[in-house]
Amino acid sequence: MPQPVPELHAPSHWTAIDILSDLHLQAGLPATMAAWAHHLHTAPVQAVILLGDVFELWVGDDAAEAGSFEAHCAALLQEVSRTKALYFMPGNRDFLVGPDFLARSGVQALSDPTVLVAFGRRWLLSHGDALCLDDGDYQAFRRQVRDPAWQQAFLAQPLAQRRAVATRMRATSERRKREQGFDGYGDLDPAATLQWLRACQAHALIHGHTHRPGDHPLPDGRLRHVLSDWDFDDPHHAPRGEVLRLQAEGLRRVTVSVPR
Repeated sequence: MPQPVPELHAPSHWTAIDILSDLHLQAGLPATMAAWAHHLHTAPVQAVILLGDVFELWVGDDAAEAGSFEAHCAALLQEVSRTKALYFMPGNRDFLVGPDFLARSGVQALSDPTVLVAFGRRWLLSHGDALCLDDGDYQAFRRQVRDPAWQQAFLAQPLAQRRAVATRMRATSERRKREQGFDGYGDLDPAATLQWLRACQAHALIHGHTHRPGDHPLPDGRLRHVLSDWDFDDPHHAPRGEVLRLQAEGLRRVTVSVPR
């Protein structure tokens, strides 16, 4: 964990903040995209914090060329940013989202982790993958792709080549998940999680990544809140999507409605 951990201080006039992650947006998921757009426009909040894996793949900001799915996302975010404060923290799928796209979208970047100071409490925000320490292969991969030299070399490749490499990496990841099964997929390390919370003097961690929404008590009266992933396109399962809404009264889960 980097020191010192950055802090985001909620202005006093904010009354509600939505926190969400793991939408895994792509052009082939129109219903999930529509649900996200509807929620961004209609949620009765002053701020929305996106904790990573908003996009299924991100191969560079130059992918947001005119007419592309990425450009459509930028236009949506830019429109919403006129009425709501928007924040983005990278995940393991979209860690290459860069300053050009965020500036174009009216979105502010967050480091992983960041402490949100809001409503008299300190909330530690993270995508979550950095704390999945049992998965040594993934942690080695994460160190590689988060290295600035690796990213510079990757982004120097032609866009089509980057898309092909990212597609292969995604296929490898999906194959690993199928082989391990859901129960074998890594979760956050309890000791490291508690260490992060104590170091940041935060009472609760909010994270995504694991696709296991729930609320878990920790020692010292601390808590871990896990965000839901989203999927409104799978014909074999009921629509799925939640946000965590933070207000002065506390934190609660809000089910995302399907736009009519």
